[in-house]
Amino acid sequence: MAEVTFAPSQVAPGDRRVRKARATTASLSMRTVALLYIAVLVLVPVVILFYRTFQPGLSSFFSALSDPYAQHAFEVTFIVGAWAVAINTLFGVAIAMLLARHDFPGKSLLNAFIDLPVAVSPIVVGLAFVLVFGTGGWFGSAFGSGPLQIIGAKPGMVLVTVFLSLPLVVRAVIPVLEQAGTDQEKAANSLGASWFTTFRRITLPIIRPALSYGVVLCTARCIGEYGAVLVVSNNLLGQTETAPLHVYNEIVQNQDTNAAYAVAFVLVLIAFAAILLSAYIRKRQAR
Repeated sequence: MAEVTFAPSQVAPGDRRVRKARATTASLSMRTVALLYIAVLVLVPVVILFYRTFQPGLSSFFSALSDPYAQHAFEVTFIVGAWAVAINTLFGVAIAMLLARHDFPGKSLLNAFIDLPVAVSPIVVGLAFVLVFGTGGWFGSAFGSGPLQIIGAKPGMVLVTVFLSLPLVVRAVIPVLEQAGTDQEKAANSLGASWFTTFRRITLPIIRPALSYGVVLCTARCIGEYGAVLVVSNNLLGQTETAPLHVYNEIVQNQDTNAAYAVAFVLVLIAFAAILLSAYIRKRQAR
């Protein structure tokens, strides 16, 4: 009986060129749509902001930034941001290590609660803090006024900013801890190293790039926070006014768009610097 052999199927060179051309066209179309999407949502507003900021001239720009209220707003912004970043760095690492290294009752609930600030509107967060710590709230008798006042003061602004930016540090550190495992830490403990020495010599070097990335994103988030801070700060001029609130006040109350554009431009520069720094950290982390 004669053997039957099947020749391998071959694709004609013309068909290959057609498929390659179609793939190239589809890829080019997707890139074009993505670039147009980014241009409409990001590039065009930034270009318009840049144009409107410097349209009156450099003297108007520097005059708006030299305004005492604008300088005080930046000062409050950086104070609130510095405290929030410091608190989130400390407790963010602790929570990340707790979730990545230990199993305990309620772990899933805590893990879900970490992402709550992402799902809840900042305005709602601010309102919740007012209902808890404001006058007439649950703890209003202790924190509603006096030296421990929270609502209408910087402590309340720090608290809502910490709450809203906490996931950025935690979610940046947890994957690195899970990937690294616990072998090195267990070896250090077996050799008699204290928990602080183990953390300083082993854990911290492992999470440093991810922690730096989370801190940069947390800083940008804290500086740009508006909704929750607006609710809990009472937006007091020269007292609890932050830079984003100053932009709002210049537009709505003072009708001074030039000053608003100047302050907003500085905030955009800070945001771009944070994005570039985070991209650099991610690039080094990937090596």
